[in-house]
Amino acid sequence: MNIMTRPLIPPAENPYTLFDAWMADAIGAEPVDPNAMTLATTTPDGRPSARIVLLKEVSEAGFVFYTNTLSRKGGELAANPHVALLFHWKSLARQIRIEGTAAPVSPEEADAYYATRPRISRLGAWASDQSRPLPERAVLEARVAEMEARFPGEDIPRPPHWSGFRVTPDRFEFWQDMPFRLHDRIVYAKRGKFWGGERLFP
Repeated sequence: MNIMTRPLIPPAENPYTLFDAWMADAIGAEPVDPNAMTLATTTPDGRPSARIVLLKEVSEAGFVFYTNTLSRKGGELAANPHVALLFHWKSLARQIRIEGTAAPVSPEEADAYYATRPRISRLGAWASDQSRPLPERAVLEARVAEMEARFPGEDIPRPPHWSGFRVTPDRFEFWQDMPFRLHDRIVYAKRGKFWGGERLFP
């Protein structure tokens, strides 16, 4: 009996090449935010903490996302830069797990990306004390209105507490669903300047 209804994951010398191919497939298949990824950090006492963020740039230098650096995730990244990322594309029955280290992007990179955001999003970065208690929604709306008055045009500087992080991977795992839970998995680990890959039991 042939239980393989999908082709096996093709081995690659560089996991970024395979990531790019899978992301291209996801862009064509996922209806909403194919670049969504789970970011897992840890609290100072070692408890895991996870949330969805959006991948904004990927290259062999790493995976970039942006956030309020004074938020809960920002504090956790400052205390422990070791993180995990997870991409899950249900429509494709695929996932990619990534482990690595996060470091701030340069101010110039943060400025360049911030300038591409919609105006209301740039105002929101000033208005929101991300992760802190909000007495009622009207408080946030009033702050946004205050920022609209403060910055009436398109020239809205990037807040000093808003920037990005680049996750430099040292491990990738590609997972493809297969029938009867006999899934296909390939893991890549950094070995000096090169990547070594091997299949795993499901």
